Amino acid sequence: MRRMSLEDATALAEAVLKGQGFSEDQTRVLTQAVIAGQRDECHSHGLYRLLNCASTLAAGKVVADATPKVDDQAPGIVRVDAGGGFSQLAFEAGLPVLATKAREQGIAALAINHCVHFSALWVEIEAITDLGLVGLACNPSHAWVAPAGGSRPLLGTNPLAFGWPRPDGKPPFIFDFATSAVARGDIELHRRAGKSLPEGWGIDRTGQPSQDPAAVLDGAMLTFGGHKGSALATMIELIAGPLIGDLTSAESLAHDNGAGASPYHGELILAMDPARFLGEHSAQHMAKAETLFSSIIDQGARLPSQRRYEARERTRKEGIAIPEALYQELVQLM
Repeated sequence: MRRMSLEDATALAEAVLKGQGFSEDQTRVLTQAVIAGQRDECHSHGLYRLLNCASTLAAGKVVADATPKVDDQAPGIVRVDAGGGFSQLAFEAGLPVLATKAREQGIAALAINHCVHFSALWVEIEAITDLGLVGLACNPSHAWVAPAGGSRPLLGTNPLAFGWPRPDGKPPFIFDFATSAVARGDIELHRRAGKSLPEGWGIDRTGQPSQDPAAVLDGAMLTFGGHKGSALATMIELIAGPLIGDLTSAESLAHDNGAGASPYHGELILAMDPARFLGEHSAQHMAKAETLFSSIIDQGARLPSQRRYEARERTRKEGIAIPEALYQELVQLM
């Protein structure tokens, strides 16, 4: 393993992205995203993702210097056209308008169109909760996942994320999970490490259960919870695809046309303002959430993201570690 400080990891990411030809703004937000993943020990969304950024650019499937265009479409809706760039810069451009609309009306939506996407949604959700707002986000991906009872890929990994702000400097309540049994990147990391998959993660191209990462990557992933995960994935296809005028996961994969690039689609983000919903009773009702969280912890259970926050504190002091082989791959991209 190669150990390094967060500062050195940041410099490495910036050097890779600039070396590949990404603009200053794209480099800045992409670096922030992968460092956040590595810092919180979400390895499948950390520095490893720089390989995807480079290969997606090499395949001609992302615009390295894309500048998002913001459209204040309706009182409760802001749209951002990412212009074929990665989603992070489009989110950054739309967030101030989304927050203003949410505070004015209680709830507002941000639709990001024509974006390339690889990152964890909790990064965006945490930016929303930092503003004292409740957030929800979802997006399709590539058609890598078979619907419940099916044998061929049709749905995306289709993540769903939610965030709730908390008082007194407490970290927000955030969950972010794929509606597939696991994120696609985790299967790829198993393949790179030569490790077998747990049962229930995927099937091979004949529709048979498999624990071989390569066979599953060539076949189809499965949803979590059978028909329940499949229904949620389908909902996300609809509300973050046709509803916002963007691609489904099957259409994203067709657009890729075998290039093996990151997915190209849209993203739907909602923001809700507790103060606008509750008025003068806001503090009273938000306190009920703290009672709920305390009751969960008092049973010996943990809140979602608790391990991420613990990892964040640890890596700030001790730095991060990545496989030496990955480090050498990244150095070659600089």
